[in-house]
Amino acid sequence: MQFKVLLKMENKKYLQDLQDIKQIMQKSTQFLSLSGLSGILAGVYALVGAYVVHLLLKNHYLYNQYVILESRTFKAILGVAFVVLLLSVTTAYILSSRKAKKKGETLINATSKRAFLNFAIPMLTGGVLILLLLRNQYYGLLAPMTLIFYGLSCVNVSKYTFRDVRYLGITEIILGLLAVEFSGYGLEFWTIGFGICHLLYGSIMYFKYEVKVSK
Repeated sequence: MQFKVLLKMENKKYLQDLQDIKQIMQKSTQFLSLSGLSGILAGVYALVGAYVVHLLLKNHYLYNQYVILESRTFKAILGVAFVVLLLSVTTAYILSSRKAKKKGETLINATSKRAFLNFAIPMLTGGVLILLLLRNQYYGLLAPMTLIFYGLSCVNVSKYTFRDVRYLGITEIILGLLAVEFSGYGLEFWTIGFGICHLLYGSIMYFKYEVKVSK
């Protein structure tokens, strides 16, 4: 009887040791401080931004006018995009910092730097391509390219963070390709990709990794 009790205790200790080793390995290889709530808020910012852009383009739709690079409307659209990006990045940084602090970790470490680098390479490549498309007046490809390269960034960074980010990336890539095929609906696809998808995947990650774990 005593032998069985001792064996059970040893098994529990062994399983706990394995769990501890797994957690240490995850901390050293994966960036797990990414906040799901920041994804939800990024989706909200994108939806508000898309609505503002829709209002800016309303007159152009009515009179079948093109938006040119030098126009005030185009500059206003770029301004809206910049504000959405700035709010999303700032929110992600603040909420992820708070999450890391709760876990007794630091946001900026070797793992987060690796994750950032893997996310940044496709994004910067896409940014340069978008600037070239702008210069050559391929305006219809701007929304699809932002979706595709953002998706590639998510897929690339997913090996260093939550696996759900990979599925978000694949979804964004598919939406970007569809936006190329169905030209003229770039804003609608952009709204789905950056607005609705962020709300959906952000909610999944928030309830899966933050609410569930805290209970």
